[in-house]
Amino acid sequence: ADHDVSQNINAFLGALAGRPAPLDLLDLGCAGGRDLAAFRRLGHRAVGVDGVPEFCAMARKESGCEVWEQDFQTLSLPAAAFDGVYANASLFHVPSASLPATLGAIRDGLRAGGAFFASNAHGFGEDREGWTGGRTPGTRSYVAWLSEETWCRLCREAGFELLESFYRPPGKPRERQPFLATAW
Repeated sequence: ADHDVSQNINAFLGALAGRPAPLDLLDLGCAGGRDLAAFRRLGHRAVGVDGVPEFCAMARKESGCEVWEQDFQTLSLPAAAFDGVYANASLFHVPSASLPATLGAIRDGLRAGGAFFASNAHGFGEDREGWTGGRTPGTRSYVAWLSEETWCRLCREAGFELLESFYRPPGKPRERQPFLATAW
């Protein structure tokens, strides 16, 4: 089932309000292309990036957008190419030791005054990371559950300034909100 991520998309585009459309957007961790297609339907120029070749193929088909296959630990973006970078449920798969370089690449890919949005599984006040069972049987994924404090410190150290943060999904008690969303 598709998750309703309209709150995330609205926060991301809200951080870019006042910039002339169409915007150049990067969907970092685009998976099957759902949000990439939404950005295109809204009239923006969107590019996707994912580390899984199968997801890249699905995203190209779903969205009709350009999609790049890259490992986020060695992320390389064209300088100042994007108004906004949107990372929904993707950066928590990057080991925390690699996050400073990944966040630096995101910063360098943004134009002056651009926005960076991320929604990550968080650590409920703790930092822990490692391999866990994947979303499909027989698969594993790496997850870094970081506290809000650690995530925000890493982003500030990369040169980002926090605009907004909220826990997801909306309308639930905090202990049932596994995602922290931040707009920078």
